[in-house]
Amino acid sequence: MRLIELILDDDEAIGVEAISVVENPAIESDFIALNNQEIKLAEINKEKRLLMGALLIPKKPIYRKSGEDEYYIFFSEKTIAKASQLYLQNGNQSEATLEHKDQLKDLTLVESWIVEDKQKDKTALYGLDVPVGTWMGSVKVENDEIWNDYVKTGKVKGFSIEGYFADKMVRPNEELKEHLMKYPHTMYNPKTGASVKIMTKAEHDKYTKKGWVHSKPSSYQEELEKLAELKKLLS
Repeated sequence: MRLIELILDDDEAIGVEAISVVENPAIESDFIALNNQEIKLAEINKEKRLLMGALLIPKKPIYRKSGEDEYYIFFSEKTIAKASQLYLQNGNQSEATLEHKDQLKDLTLVESWIVEDKQKDKTALYGLDVPVGTWMGSVKVENDEIWNDYVKTGKVKGFSIEGYFADKMVRPNEELKEHLMKYPHTMYNPKTGASVKIMTKAEHDKYTKKGWVHSKPSSYQEELEKLAELKKLLS
């Protein structure tokens, strides 16, 4: 499966154009709309209606499917830092949408920063566990409908970004490979259909060497082909 790094082209840098409050994943062709980052919003001040959350997380592969084409995308720390600066330089802090569809008024990014130290960062005060290099933001919600009908009811659970990025193919390094694997997960014997729950990377490597695969086998030949593709990705 392809791994694509999204970058900002120096000649045509646009980057993030809006922040969306969302519940479910969305993507539109070349227009990047990302969410479902498994990072919750922190309601840091009910009276002032402030929400804090991650906007972009570095080196985190995000699964995408366009038609029959499946691939992963990710952002580097450098690209995230540049995108966060361009967003403010271009005066987009009041650009907001709901589920990447409806334009919203009265939502404003009032705080924006890059996490440099997990222990000393503001995120630690609110229980948000994000890696160094993450772009964090606090949004002031003065839109009564959004606050009452979406935030307070839990219909929206996180931030997402909208913008234009260039892309380039990359070869996964060890750090990215680790992000691709989530534990626990199940692996199968392609010959017998037997299954085992994998709890650690060591167990994963052990069963991969034995020829076990991640999907329940439909036919031996199909699984041999999938195994060959997986080994190529991890090589």
